[in-house]
Amino acid sequence: MALPVPITALYASLLALLVVMLSVVVIRLRRTLRVGVGDGGNRDLARAIRVQGNAIEYVPIFLILLAVYELNHGTAAGLHAFGALFFSCRILHAWGLYGSGGASRARVAGIVGTLAALILLSLANLLKLFGA
Repeated sequence: MALPVPITALYASLLALLVVMLSVVVIRLRRTLRVGVGDGGNRDLARAIRVQGNAIEYVPIFLILLAVYELNHGTAAGLHAFGALFFSCRILHAWGLYGSGGASRARVAGIVGTLAALILLSLANLLKLFGA
């Protein structure tokens, strides 16, 4: 049986693996630092928790928008463009934030691309909705 949203399934799977990888970083730091809850005042753990949390904040809404676009017969090229942009920007953001608690080029590019993907996909869905 074919999936009704195979392209969304691809990006949902890739993004889930990314979230798992970010979670493993938090788990390892918690074990090393012996911190069960919170960040224990450790800046590296606080940053890792923030990187994981940031991904968890943005991934669900993106996947909802992508699935809606796919269910409304968005083009495969468009779906892959949105998915690849969002996925690569989430990696950039995580890498940039891990490398520096402040602003970094990768972090800025990651969040700008993330927001661009969300805005463009929202607009694509609105265009589909209103028949443009």
